[in-house]
Amino acid sequence: MGLQPKNVLITGANRGLGLELVKQFLRLQSPPKTLLATCRSPENAKDLNDIAAKHSNVKVMKLDVTKPADIGECTTRLNGYLVKEGLNLLINNAGIANKKQYLGNLEKQSLIEQFDVNIFGPILLSQALLPYIKQAAISSTDTSLNCNRAAIVNMSSILASIAENQNGGLYPYRTSKAALNMLTKNMNLDLKSEGILCFCIHPGWVQTDMGGPNAAVTKDKSIAGILDVMSKMNGETSDIFVDYNGKSLPW
Repeated sequence: MGLQPKNVLITGANRGLGLELVKQFLRLQSPPKTLLATCRSPENAKDLNDIAAKHSNVKVMKLDVTKPADIGECTTRLNGYLVKEGLNLLINNAGIANKKQYLGNLEKQSLIEQFDVNIFGPILLSQALLPYIKQAAISSTDTSLNCNRAAIVNMSSILASIAENQNGGLYPYRTSKAALNMLTKNMNLDLKSEGILCFCIHPGWVQTDMGGPNAAVTKDKSIAGILDVMSKMNGETSDIFVDYNGKSLPW
């Protein structure tokens, strides 16, 4: 069938992987009916606003995942778009890694900031949007688990893998993303009986502001792979931590 969710919400959609997700969703054979592209400062998101000006199905919305008030306001606004069909696909893409990453320079505020974005945000946003995602699962004539019906996808990292950690360091990023993996595992167990698929993806070491210009993977290649993975993921697979090529990763 291919990837063709009707209603999609992406966090951190103003740049990097989030912006590339918006671009490639629009290039699908059956683009989303409503593509909700959220970011902290829409007024500064020139590239995203330019896309929205050319595509009426793209709705740019303000959402700082660290602010409960923003989540509440966003959830209320979504009612106008999703009241009948619900939200088929939530992509928790927003994430940060600041410079305070090592044992010698860790600071409490730096830890809080990264956990706020990388794990608290996805938990609280998923909780707030769950009624819309459940509505999508109920409304669908498809009874299988897939990204067209109802799914939550969390953008994780191989750096979250405890089994693969051979180098240490990167304390707040590794631990916050490892917590995101546990969130994903929990949601997968709790929500699959309600028709909602949950999994997490490592996008690769990508040429973004976070990954840097020397990273091994382009944004185009990473997101093309991620969309392909989304098109193939279903309830029959036990692998819910994978990379952009679909390779299973160890927890």
